[in-house]
Amino acid sequence: MPPTDRGLSLSSADTLDRPLPPERGALSDHGQRPPAPAAGPLLDNPADWGAADTPAGPFALVPVRPDRDLDRITGWMNDPAVAAFWELAGPPEITAAHLRGQLDGDGRSVPCLGVLAGVPMSYWEIYRADLDPLARHYPARPQDTGVHLLIGRAGDRGRGLGSTLLRATADLVLDHRPQCARVIAEPDVRNSASVAAFLSAGFRYADEIELPGKRAALMVRDRARRHLL
Repeated sequence: MPPTDRGLSLSSADTLDRPLPPERGALSDHGQRPPAPAAGPLLDNPADWGAADTPAGPFALVPVRPDRDLDRITGWMNDPAVAAFWELAGPPEITAAHLRGQLDGDGRSVPCLGVLAGVPMSYWEIYRADLDPLARHYPARPQDTGVHLLIGRAGDRGRGLGSTLLRATADLVLDHRPQCARVIAEPDVRNSASVAAFLSAGFRYADEIELPGKRAALMVRDRARRHLL
């Protein structure tokens, strides 16, 4: 399927400007803010989630390491089908800056490679939607978890694999984030293939919302209905 667009323009930088929840934003006894946690605690450590079984093989989310992954992700970002939605085409420095905004943050957004049957083939961002600028545009609930993705290889698009991986990723989130009741996504309403993939993955079309630069379909996968759809 065509890649899902990443959502809000400059989403990583804007997200990192928002305050943390009180328990992580509070000052220490010495009046200084404690150091930011390693990437992951706000999302219950995606690195520890392990693999999901899918009809296409085992699928795992592996947190990005720029020294290992930058060239691969840059190549994907320069695919015209990807660039049309992610708008990160160009030299590696552009992709590196996008990744750095997350990796140098507090862990509320974790960039990952999607590894299917041992092969890195997609890029994902798992993020706290309730702490993201997206929360200004829909009735957010505590611990809402958002997903952005792109399928990196052209041969993996348009054959239903995106729906399979979206379902697997939503299940990983719900299995490993017990306080999260919903997985959220916001593809452009014009991206009908992406919207269809989310519907096939058990998401519902909850609303249409105006975001900076686009009108988005608010897609929601509910924990309470995950076994029904």
